Amino acid sequence: MLAHILPSSFAVIALLVGCFVLVLAFEATNGFHDTANAVATVIYTNTLKPVPAVIWSGIMNFIGVLVGGIAVAYALVEILPPDVLTPPDGAPALPMLISLFVSALFWNVLTWGFGIPNSSSHCIIGALIGVACGDAILRHRSLALGVDWHQIVTVLEGLALSPVLGLVLAGGLYGILRLVVRRGHLFEPPEKDKPPVWWLRGLLVLTCTGVSFSHGTNDGQKSIGLIMLTIIGLLPATFALNPHSGQALQQLPAEARAAIPLIQQYGDDKKQDGVAAATALESFKPSEATWTLQQAPDAVKQRTESRGNVYAVISQLRHVGENPAASKADKAKATALRKKMGPPVQFAPIWVRVLSALCLGVGTMVGYKRVVRTLGERLGKSHMTPGQGASAELVGSVLIGLAGATGLPVSTTHVITAGIAGTMIAGGQGVQRGMVVRIVAAWIFTLPATMLIAGALFYVLANPNL
Repeated sequence: MLAHILPSSFAVIALLVGCFVLVLAFEATNGFHDTANAVATVIYTNTLKPVPAVIWSGIMNFIGVLVGGIAVAYALVEILPPDVLTPPDGAPALPMLISLFVSALFWNVLTWGFGIPNSSSHCIIGALIGVACGDAILRHRSLALGVDWHQIVTVLEGLALSPVLGLVLAGGLYGILRLVVRRGHLFEPPEKDKPPVWWLRGLLVLTCTGVSFSHGTNDGQKSIGLIMLTIIGLLPATFALNPHSGQALQQLPAEARAAIPLIQQYGDDKKQDGVAAATALESFKPSEATWTLQQAPDAVKQRTESRGNVYAVISQLRHVGENPAASKADKAKATALRKKMGPPVQFAPIWVRVLSALCLGVGTMVGYKRVVRTLGERLGKSHMTPGQGASAELVGSVLIGLAGATGLPVSTTHVITAGIAGTMIAGGQGVQRGMVVRIVAAWIFTLPATMLIAGALFYVLANPNL
């Protein structure tokens, strides 16, 4: 459908601007859900008022985004096939962008409307998988070869394991706390409009700080990759390649040359495309990364083509590393080359990180109340105590921070919600079956729902026959 629109037309520019607005809206809905988990305890216990809580959480999110890097962002982006990331004809990846943002945003708003702590991570990952599947069907490739299931399984393993660890570890920590402290303010439900004692306020602010910071190192990165995909479509001459990647740009021709024999021997059904991309990169000139439209009228096309070639080679090198027929030495060489070729196409300017953090804060400010109430009152059979909130957030901040440091995406919502449920079980209150069923149902159906919506949208929008 969109294949019939000229890449340089006003319609494409308008759609790209619309995509940019959609990705910012999605980041705001991420704040509705995920960042609200970070401030739920301090707001619910009257430790902090909503405005200072959200501002403080936003500051720590921002610091976390800066410290955390972009490994998580591009771990998600690389779920997509190279021809979707950078279409071969040089056109912006509009069908992919619209499919991702519409499906993820729709599901995030839908679950928020019912006050269910849904995972924004699940939304965007489901949408990414759906686009990859839609592309494979559109190009008549088998889903086994057309979708990078190894990368997807790696991502899903972290999402599946982290809530279990949150449930067990937070429940265990709260159980130990009850044995050691036995009674006191930690185990008393908050009084209306009355803050806890000073030392308990300090503890809760500390755990909120930890979750907010770790959220920035992980969840805060997820929309960075999506923002970059959008602005690359809007301003390819500026953002298709990273002109500040220095030595990595200089080494691209040599690394592409070294990748060719590996791809020829161990690549998948698209290895000829990978070899062609590597061959094209052998003649790449690093000065192309700093060309402007005034210096070279074809700068946009050459830069986007070079970016597409890098992703095509990286994709094939990943297949080499996963191929059981490849020797250990060849796998290690492929992995090393893939990491060296990443910096020219995997980057994010500081203003993109600031924008991501601001949208998270605005979203939290607008929509935190529904999720805070669910976690504080509707999850357990009795109201959450400060000790339960602190235990869940302490465990959550450690788990989320470790995942962010290793480049593994996890869900803040799932970790914190599971942690609070664990403390409710450890405290003997139990959980409200109806609410738990709703939350688990959202967890189960988020991936298939967003996959189906995004995959169908992409197939329709990218199909040249429609």
